[in-house]
Amino acid sequence: TIARLSQASSTDVNNAVKQAKNTFKSWSKTNPHERAKVLYSIARLLQKNSRLFSVLETIDNGKPIRESRDIDIPLAQRHFYYHAGLAQIYKTKVHDMEPIGVCGQIIPWNFPLLMLAWKIAPALAAGNTVVLKPAEYTSLTALLFAEICIEAGVPNGVVNIITGDGSVGEMLVDHPDIKKIAFTGSDISGQKIYETAAKKIMPVSLELGGKSPNIVFEDADFEAAIMGVISGIFAATGQTCIAGSRLLVQDSIYEKFVERLVNVASEAKIGDPMSLDTHVGPVTTKPQFEKIMSYIDIAKSEGAKCLLGGKAYSGNDVKGNRFVEPVSYTHLTLPTSDLV
Repeated sequence: TIARLSQASSTDVNNAVKQAKNTFKSWSKTNPHERAKVLYSIARLLQKNSRLFSVLETIDNGKPIRESRDIDIPLAQRHFYYHAGLAQIYKTKVHDMEPIGVCGQIIPWNFPLLMLAWKIAPALAAGNTVVLKPAEYTSLTALLFAEICIEAGVPNGVVNIITGDGSVGEMLVDHPDIKKIAFTGSDISGQKIYETAAKKIMPVSLELGGKSPNIVFEDADFEAAIMGVISGIFAATGQTCIAGSRLLVQDSIYEKFVERLVNVASEAKIGDPMSLDTHVGPVTTKPQFEKIMSYIDIAKSEGAKCLLGGKAYSGNDVKGNRFVEPVSYTHLTLPTSDLV
């Protein structure tokens, strides 16, 4: 156990939305230059505390520290720097960015702080206030972010963080004073949010799951393609909505490509995500681990040929039971819809 979090009640949600609504009146009218200063201050504090954010993200999420340290946290900082600049010029040069009100924001567990930055930075730049719910499994960097907002001089009520499971997200979506919903997560949850937003005639932004194939032709830079495929599927332990989990390779290089891919993937180090030489950390949540193992079983039952992995990893160098070996299958059958 690394932390205990509260399950927000309807009273908590109402209070957060009320605070955001009351503050919107003044924040939306704040001079753009003043808003830019606040966003810039947030960016500087993220940079100043980058080591703490990186370690906390890896402890909470399980992704290798070199991904948190070198990718996620620096990108989060850059988003706030960028939108600090945008806030400063939007009155004169950006004519399609106007505040809408209280924005409800719901983010997933695979990129906790970066997803927060994607949601909060543009909303604040345009003069909106936000109520954000992080994933119940990975809420710690969002709560730390709330602390630096205080230090950065963000007015009370502009940024509100509420924690809890999906029922808290539902209360947020249903709240009559929420004027816009931004959601990143599963297709099923996105469909429900879209239905509610339609009934309320409320703007909504959805970033949902996908299965993006890598396509490799014979004229590709061979080694660059190999490394692109590797990073596309093993980054964040494969837990991204843009994971290249399908690989389509031209016949003429197929055998050579698959052989090289398996050799490189087999060298991936699985283990402690706090170790700098770890490539693949643990799966973030138990339900996600169980889902991955069920898909491995489906592939086996459908006659796929396993070239690498295909089971949970339980080496002496890891603690816990949520590690999965890098997996590579061939002889998969595509659904008819994919062939049209």
